[in-house]
Amino acid sequence: MRRIGLLLTLMISSAVFAAPETFERAKIELKEHVYHDQNVGSELGTLYCGCDWQWTGRSGGRIDPASCGLKPRTDAVRAARIEWEHIVPAHTFGHQRQCWQQGGRERCVADDPVFRVMEADMHNLAPVVGELNADRSNFQFGVLPSTPYQHGACEFKVDFKARTVEPRNAIKGMIARTYFYMHDRYDLRMAEQQQRLFMAWDKMYPVSAWERERDRRIAKRMGHSNPFVTGERTWTLGHRNSAEGIVTPIPKGHPALRSTSGQTSSAPTPAVTTTAPIIGNRNSKVYHLPSGCPGYGSVSEKNQMIFASEQAAQAAGFRRAGNCR
Repeated sequence: MRRIGLLLTLMISSAVFAAPETFERAKIELKEHVYHDQNVGSELGTLYCGCDWQWTGRSGGRIDPASCGLKPRTDAVRAARIEWEHIVPAHTFGHQRQCWQQGGRERCVADDPVFRVMEADMHNLAPVVGELNADRSNFQFGVLPSTPYQHGACEFKVDFKARTVEPRNAIKGMIARTYFYMHDRYDLRMAEQQQRLFMAWDKMYPVSAWERERDRRIAKRMGHSNPFVTGERTWTLGHRNSAEGIVTPIPKGHPALRSTSGQTSSAPTPAVTTTAPIIGNRNSKVYHLPSGCPGYGSVSEKNQMIFASEQAAQAAGFRRAGNCR
């Protein structure tokens, strides 16, 4: 039976609290602060096709097909507009959350704070031609040497039967580093075949000047960079995730929930706090910090011991996990 009165807190630094809280807000932030000057004559244009566009509405746009040789495949309406693509699809990261099994994306948006953070993560979003967004769907990336182009001059291949997409070379490195970031930060599982493909793309297509600038602009809004763009981290096969962006429950009675009188507060608990607790494993007598300790989110609830500080954990006979950075 689920405990009553759980407080959800983000295992991320306080700097992130300036980040957009919803997917809709993220799109507006991207238009106003990241891609505001990239819609005409930029290095990459739209992600998959390199098209120019004119901004319309709060975060939308109208494609200039002549700028990229775009021809609609079947959907002229979506081919004419800008949409915002999750490079790592919401379907992919959502399926690794329990909420998705209980009601899909709608349930995750309503009930799962970490899903909302992932959905609104600006590092994982880019403007695309709407029809290409639809055709990509939640397909994996791969190499399709014998598959023809189907969208005019756009260097974008899709094999619907194999559920695979091959993007143009200019963005393969960026896609790889985005996958590394999302899987590392949100502790997602990645198949070995995909790891090997993205490791190859990462080496073949180094970080470009625009990718660095994009990362700097997003970091000002999100509070952190993609470390696989800045060079702070590299991905190797079997990479151990940092899990810096996941969410954990704080059991009722934790010191952070107590009032100054020492009694547990009966007031409604906020959805987010600025301080995440330290989690100890009562079996191993090891504790994990909310940042830099890969095992932080892996301690089962029944084995959790919650501490307000390292000193409190050590006083209780616990030691810091050896894999903490």
